[in-house]
Amino acid sequence: MNHSSHHFFPGPQTGVSPTDEMLKEEHEVAVLGAPQGSGPVMSTVVNVRSETVVPDHIVWSLFNTLFFNPCCLGFVAFAYSVKSRDRKMVGDVIGAQSYASTAKCLNIWALVLGLLVTTAFIITVIVISTGPRVHRS
Repeated sequence: MNHSSHHFFPGPQTGVSPTDEMLKEEHEVAVLGAPQGSGPVMSTVVNVRSETVVPDHIVWSLFNTLFFNPCCLGFVAFAYSVKSRDRKMVGDVIGAQSYASTAKCLNIWALVLGLLVTTAFIITVIVISTGPRVHRS
């Protein structure tokens, strides 16, 4: 039975000093050869962009569609929110931001108009129910 241990990490754990590692790499370059040609060394840069967070306001749009929907603004906002989410899924951040901005604006208008209509309705009901009562004797 072989009881030798194998380390999976190179460097000091394997008993090889960093200087020995550098000498080994220099030897490999000498054996394999340096890059050929006297031209400039070309490099490739890969830009990995982080996932940009674009809020699509879909929950707010759904809430406005169900509760505050004057002039169907909540429904239209919901449609723009879905379009924003679709654009985000295909990687079109600019398109997603544009649709999300429109959905946000429509949601604000739907909420404001819905609150105004609801407040006006409540005030009207209170005024009518507590209006002047005519007592006939």
